[in-house]
Amino acid sequence: MKIVGIAGGSGSGKTTVVSRITEIVRDFALVAQDNYYKSAENITNANIAELKPRSADFDHPDAFDSDLLRDQLEALRAGQAIRMPQYDFVRNRRTEETVLVEPRPLVILEGIMIYTEARIRSLIDLKLYVDTPDDIRFIRRLRRDIRERGRTVDSVIDQYVEKVRPGHYEFVEPTKVFADLIIPEGGHNDRAMEVLIAFLAKIAG
Repeated sequence: MKIVGIAGGSGSGKTTVVSRITEIVRDFALVAQDNYYKSAENITNANIAELKPRSADFDHPDAFDSDLLRDQLEALRAGQAIRMPQYDFVRNRRTEETVLVEPRPLVILEGIMIYTEARIRSLIDLKLYVDTPDDIRFIRRLRRDIRERGRTVDSVIDQYVEKVRPGHYEFVEPTKVFADLIIPEGGHNDRAMEVLIAFLAKIAG
């Protein structure tokens, strides 16, 4: 089994990379770090940019249940199925539902901060980093949060200025040094995707 990490800032195009992979590679398991956020039901459109506790800051490593993520990655490596949690970004809480993830020859781990902790980073065999300009990432995030997460324009902008941008440069951008391969523009980089998909197809069998 091989675990491949796909990291990068919010809105960088990590999901697009995964979508491109699924066009060719079928037999893999996907683990999304977003599902391992801790519940933070006190967050609203009005206060999302002001909350101080690290666990209420979606752009700080402490917002993630990293112990559970590590344990479940280790279980998959050991050939054991896991029940991956699910997260409700409208209500900012973990739901009661879980998704069964069976071990596969290829496991793709996707998330903004999957390289911040050595204990998780050490489990990843191939580390990818999707590198996309700030303005493009912000526009994508703005559209997604309004359409999918019930956010207002003002709350998205305030959160980006107060939390997302500082968090990106403090915690996400520095992890680029751990990447084995940096993909400019993510899934829209056809040449890089062709090479990556061919490599992953060999792993998945």
